[in-house]
Amino acid sequence: MEKKDSHISVEQQLYAKLLQWGSRFGLVILVASFLGYVFGLIPAHVPLDELQKVWGLPLQEYLTRTNTPTGWSWLQLAGKGDISNFVGIAILCASSLVCLVAVIPVYAKRGDWVFVTLCILAILVQVLAASGILNVGH
Repeated sequence: MEKKDSHISVEQQLYAKLLQWGSRFGLVILVASFLGYVFGLIPAHVPLDELQKVWGLPLQEYLTRTNTPTGWSWLQLAGKGDISNFVGIAILCASSLVCLVAVIPVYAKRGDWVFVTLCILAILVQVLAASGILNVGH
């Protein structure tokens, strides 16, 4: 990737371009899944008439009555209208990971091992947080 502006480094341009595309793609998926759900093109996991009955329940009771999975188990239901928006959210969240992975070779080629290490640590922290291994709360 060429430098377009002498004030913006190659890795900044690469990171920004990838983040821009990831954000756009995630937003398109969010909007498409929302519209599919609203217009009934994608069937819901919890039908709207049932949703009115369970909306005010405590979380655990809601999850049990609607048979809604937790954690990464939502992937099983990614084709359902009320769950499909998570795909767009996951894409938006993963966009920064893609950017970090992409700039590592740029830093490594320059021998900038501090930034390589920081990128790897940032990736590890985000992957660990997304994994659900660190379960904080109830």
